[in-house]
Amino acid sequence: MPDHNVPLIATLATAFGLALVFGVLAVRLKLPALVGYLLAGIVIGPFTPGYVADVKLASELAEIGVMLLMFGVGLHFSLDNLLEVRHIAIPGAVLQIAVATLMGAGVAYGWGWSLGGALVFGLALSVASTVVLLRALEARGALDSLNGRIAVGWLIVEDLVMVLVLVLLPPLAGLLSGQGGGEGLWMSLGITLLKVAAFIAFMLIVGRRLFPRLLWLVARTGSRELFTLCVVAAALGIAFAAGKLFGVSFALGAFFAGMVMRESEFSHRAANESLPLQEAFAVLFFVSVGMLFDPRILLAQPLQVLTVVAIIILGKSLAAAGLVLALRYPLNAALTVSASLAQIGEFSFILATLGVSLGLLPPEGQSLIVAGALISVALNPLVFTSIEPVRRWVVARSERARRLDQRADPFAALPMSTDRKYLEGQVVLVGYGRVGRRIAEALDACGQPYVVAEQNREVVEALRARGIPAVSGDATDTAVLIQAHIAHAAMLVVATPDPMHLRQIVDVARTLNPAVKIILRTHSEDEAQLLQQDGLGTVFFGEEELAKGMTGHVLSLLTPAQSDAPGR
Repeated sequence: MPDHNVPLIATLATAFGLALVFGVLAVRLKLPALVGYLLAGIVIGPFTPGYVADVKLASELAEIGVMLLMFGVGLHFSLDNLLEVRHIAIPGAVLQIAVATLMGAGVAYGWGWSLGGALVFGLALSVASTVVLLRALEARGALDSLNGRIAVGWLIVEDLVMVLVLVLLPPLAGLLSGQGGGEGLWMSLGITLLKVAAFIAFMLIVGRRLFPRLLWLVARTGSRELFTLCVVAAALGIAFAAGKLFGVSFALGAFFAGMVMRESEFSHRAANESLPLQEAFAVLFFVSVGMLFDPRILLAQPLQVLTVVAIIILGKSLAAAGLVLALRYPLNAALTVSASLAQIGEFSFILATLGVSLGLLPPEGQSLIVAGALISVALNPLVFTSIEPVRRWVVARSERARRLDQRADPFAALPMSTDRKYLEGQVVLVGYGRVGRRIAEALDACGQPYVVAEQNREVVEALRARGIPAVSGDATDTAVLIQAHIAHAAMLVVATPDPMHLRQIVDVARTLNPAVKIILRTHSEDEAQLLQQDGLGTVFFGEEELAKGMTGHVLSLLTPAQSDAPGR
C-alpha cells in the first residue's frame, strides 16, 4: 500500500479546496473572496476542531506567497501614477499612517502591552490592502477616475512606507523590546541600512539592465513555459539572494525584482504569465494567516475587537478625510479616500507575523489584527456604497459641507487673458489621460484650438504652464463645462471611459449647446451599443477601433503590392 502520509499535499489540497468553497460563498454574499480565504484558514487551523493542517508547512508556503505578492506590487508600481497625485498622496499617506499608528499604539499601550508591541500593532492597523482597494475600484469603474488615482497613489505610498518598516524593524527589535540599545543598536541599524543601500544600488545599476535583458532572451525562444519559469525564478531567486547576500527581507527583494522587471518591454506579459501563480500562493498566504487566528478572542475580548474595528473603519478613515480636506480637495475625494482606507490586509498580516517572530507582538495582537481584517474587509463594500448617500445627506444639512463640496479652485476657470480662438468654435476635450493626450497632440498638429477639462489639478497646472487652456473639475458639473465655454464650442470629445458619467456629461453639454457635435469613448461594447442607440454621439469602443486601425494599416501596406501583381 502506498504511504499517503504526505503533509505537504494534504495541506495544499485542504487549503485550496476550502479556500475555493469559502471564497465562492463570500463572493455570492457580495463580500471580497479574501474573507473566504481567511475563514478557510480558521477552519483548518489549530484553534478549531477537526482536521488541522501543518502550520509550519503553511507558514513556509505563505512566505512564498509574500514574495510573489510583493513581486506583483513592484511589477505594477508606477512612479508616473504616483507623481500625478504626489501633492496629496505623499503628505496625506505619511500623516495618516502617523495618526493611525498613534491611535492603535495608544490603545495597545493602555492594554498593558510593551512599547514595541504597541508600535507594531498601530502600524499594522494603519495600512490598507491594495488588493482589496483595486478590486473595489474596478468593480465600480472608478479606477481611472481622479479619486481612484488619488486612492491608489495613497496606498502606493503606504506600501513603500511599510517596506521601509519591514527593513528597519528587525535591527530595532532589541530597543523596542527593552533588551538592547546604545552603540550596538546604532551599529546594527547602520549596517542594515548599508546593506539595504547596497542591494538597492545593485538592483538599480545592474539588475535593471541584466534582468530585462534576460527576460528578452528567454522570450526569443518562443516558449511560454520557459518565459513563465524565468519570471518566477527571477522573483524568488532575487528575493532569496537579497536575504542571503545582503541580509534584507525576502519581501524587499521580491519588490525590487518586480520593479526591475517593469523596465522590460515584456513587463505586461510577465505580469499576465505570473498572475495565476501569484494568486494561488497569495491564497495560501491568506489561508495561513487564518490558521493563526484564535476565534475565541471574539468572545473573550469583544471590546478589544470592537476597538480595533473602530480604529480601522472610523478612526483612520476620519483622519484621512480630514487630511484630504485640509489639502483643499473636495468632499467627494475625501469620502472616497476614507472609504478606501477603511480596511486592512496583506501588509498588516506580514507586519503581525514579523512582530510575533521578533517577540514584540503578543499572539493575541495577531488575532486581533486578523479579526479586524475579517470584519473591515467584509464591511468595505458597504462603506463604498454609502459614499454618495453620505455626501448627499451631509451636503443637504450643512452649509460648510456645501462649501467643501464646491470649494474654490484657482484652476476652475480660464484666465481672463485667454485668446478668443479658444472660446468660440473650439474643441472641448474632457480627460487628459493616455487617450486624451494623443487626441490633443493630433489637434495641435492640425492647428485646431481646444480647451481641456480635467479632474487632476496637477495635470491642469502643467497644461497651463505650457500655454494650453485647461480647467480643473468634474465635467458632470455644469460649471466646469461653462468655464470651458461649451456653449460656443464646435465639438465635445470625452476621452474618459467612465460609463457612470458619460450620460451626465452629454446631458449637460446638450443643454448648454444643442448643436455641439459629441465624440465619446468607452471600454464596454454593450455600453457603446446603448450610447449609439440613444443617439448620444459617435462612440468609439477600444478593441473595435484598435482592430479597425490595424486592419486599415494592413490593407494600406498590401494595396501597392497587389496593384503591381501580374494581370492588373
